[in-house]
Amino acid sequence: MYKVLIVEDEEPKYVHIKNHIQQILPIVVVSHAKSVTSAVDRLEDNIPDLLVLDMSLPTFDISEEESGGRPQGFGGIEVLREMQIENWRCPTIVITGYSAFQRDGVQRVSLDELSTELMKEFPDFLKGVLHFNSSFSEWQVELEKIITSTGA
Repeated sequence: MYKVLIVEDEEPKYVHIKNHIQQILPIVVVSHAKSVTSAVDRLEDNIPDLLVLDMSLPTFDISEEESGGRPQGFGGIEVLREMQIENWRCPTIVITGYSAFQRDGVQRVSLDELSTELMKEFPDFLKGVLHFNSSFSEWQVELEKIITSTGA
């Protein structure tokens, strides 16, 4: 059984990604985390065969009792760095809805620039950085290519 962990705090985006993965991999168990903390907890418990990771994540899961902590434009990088420190190796794909990011509140970083930086910093397990847009299928095509190339 192929295990996939999707780390995504926005429910509609999570559903899109999950449904597409289930079309690509019909025999799959999908787990879900909604924050940096819950992603690290899940990875600590069980390394999946594939990790699909959002870039902008809250620190904690948002609930009636919890505001989510500080929003993190680069929360996904925290997860990637924790994976590197702990030597948790599984093919990882970053899927973000943003085409650019603010760094240090001033510098604007394009998704292409960020992708280049991340692929250089995490070459052992990062397989791609995709731009999610529910109106277009390009992300789906790229996701399928990457999943297929990982031997799933």
